[in-house]
Amino acid sequence: MKPALCLVAMGALVMDSSPQCTKQLLSERFGRGSRTVDLELELQIELLRETKRKYESVLQLGRALTAHLYSLLQTQHALGDAFADLSQKSPELQEEFGYNAETQKLLCKNGETLLGAVNFFVSSINTLVTKTMEDTLMTVKQYEAARLEYDAYRTDLEELSLGPRDAGTHGRLESAQATFQAHRDKYEKLRGDVAIKLKFLEENKIKVMHKQLLLFHNAVSAYFAGNQKQLEQTLQQFNIKLRPPGAEKPSWLEEQ
Repeated sequence: MKPALCLVAMGALVMDSSPQCTKQLLSERFGRGSRTVDLELELQIELLRETKRKYESVLQLGRALTAHLYSLLQTQHALGDAFADLSQKSPELQEEFGYNAETQKLLCKNGETLLGAVNFFVSSINTLVTKTMEDTLMTVKQYEAARLEYDAYRTDLEELSLGPRDAGTHGRLESAQATFQAHRDKYEKLRGDVAIKLKFLEENKIKVMHKQLLLFHNAVSAYFAGNQKQLEQTLQQFNIKLRPPGAEKPSWLEEQ
């Protein structure tokens, strides 16, 4: 029989609704149960959860920046149109309104390029947080559930071994030993899976963030320096395509 989904507790998805697992869960909650601990792995898991929280904060701030930039672009575009219109209707100020209209047009163009870079940055962080990190944490939850089950059936076997003997003890011990071994194998497999995923996640995170932080720095620096050429080169370097200026919010980019 397949174990049924039972309850969520202590950050772990409990897969087995047996009395042994319920007893183990309550014992751990009240600080009485014996719990298997892999200190190195648990420290890595806690570090991942902390890192995910911090990256979620960066993601939220990045989205806010995108919204502010988009709003600024809309205002600059409208201001440029107003200046251009007044340039045609105010002969005595035609030149002044004209070059202000051109300035706003240039600012819009550079702003669209910056927005494309920031959107690409935000999209990549979102993928890292909601897919890559989340996938690893799902395996962590399975591992934590398997650890609870392993300890539950280990404790059950120990109590049977130390308890009173009768005619049925031998059979119960054999059954408990087989169940314990199955859960031990499952626990050890998932522990190995988590270790591998954590390793690959760290490598992938460094690779992705190296690229994205370089993109963000180069784009922001070029924008505030007024370096249109460098802005465009930055987008070309990271294979980012801008949407047509008439495209609707929010994204100005298409990833290749």
